Amino acid sequence: MNDSQKWLALSLLVLCGWLLYLLAPVLTPFLVGALLAYLGDPLVDRLEAAGLGRTPGVVVVFVVMLLLGVIGLVVLLPNLQRQVVMLLNAVPQLLEWLQQSLLPRLSAMFDVELVEFDVSGIRKAILAHWQEVGSFATVVVDHLGRSGALILGWVSYLLLIPVVTFYLLRDWDLLVAAVRDLLPKRIEPVVSKLAAEIDAVLAEFLRGQVTVMAALATIYTLGLWLVGLDLAFSIGMLAGVVSFVPYLGVIVGVLVAGVAAFLQFHDMLHLLGVAAVFGVGQVLEGMVLSPLLVGDRIGLHPVAVIFAVMAGGQLFGFFGVLLALPVAAVIIVLLRHSRDEYLRSALYE
Repeated sequence: MNDSQKWLALSLLVLCGWLLYLLAPVLTPFLVGALLAYLGDPLVDRLEAAGLGRTPGVVVVFVVMLLLGVIGLVVLLPNLQRQVVMLLNAVPQLLEWLQQSLLPRLSAMFDVELVEFDVSGIRKAILAHWQEVGSFATVVVDHLGRSGALILGWVSYLLLIPVVTFYLLRDWDLLVAAVRDLLPKRIEPVVSKLAAEIDAVLAEFLRGQVTVMAALATIYTLGLWLVGLDLAFSIGMLAGVVSFVPYLGVIVGVLVAGVAAFLQFHDMLHLLGVAAVFGVGQVLEGMVLSPLLVGDRIGLHPVAVIFAVMAGGQLFGFFGVLLALPVAAVIIVLLRHSRDEYLRSALYE
């Protein structure tokens, strides 16, 4: 590749980035549909291999995904909203317990004077803020009611995402084959190898780690519900979501659930129940979930995931958050390939 070709490639890359930035709001439903199709394609392939056929398999997977989405919007989101309200109402009680019980004991134990919280002020600020914000549904309806264009945009998103997902699921293998056929024969083996590595990295996190997170969230939620904790759903979801960082889900879950259980029951028995729930979840993750769903492949490091999501959101908003993990997977695979080429080069030797 000569200098003019390099500058042309760089110019095209900059142009693509600029177009992505300008078209981010328009491309968001297409990217959501592509991610859903990517997640569902292995299931469709298995149904097709079992003799069901491509289109019937797509219909089955699509209906399941649609039902899960409806359940999430109709059942899980209102329940999560209700428990967020309960959690906010429990924060002043927690601060009051810290000021009246824990801080005096720590002060007497270590012979130091600790800071005091303005519990009444914090309670008023939280209640005032929550009353101002209102419920999730009220906020959405209020914003939608201000602009007909915004209503049309939300409706088009809700209608466009399922359509894009369905057609991409149906034609996913054809699209991949068409892209492979367009590659120059000289670089096709290398590009195919890199694409397979990128797919393995994305599959580990999107198809594997996300499944582990969902399974842990379900285990934690059911376990805390059996313990009798009022905030079982919100704490279980929180612990499951942050579990992509090793041990962070257990640490956050035990701390938050332990405080909530102590404030609700005021005994040690329920604290032991909380510890047992997260202990069982940790054992299942290490011995069953991760080996079965993730395997031994090396994928995205948790720190890389956090940075990629935050950087994508800062640069492109919600579209950047969706695009962050695929771009991070591409960069990591290219860096590994560059490292391997460097280690084989005469410069390293």
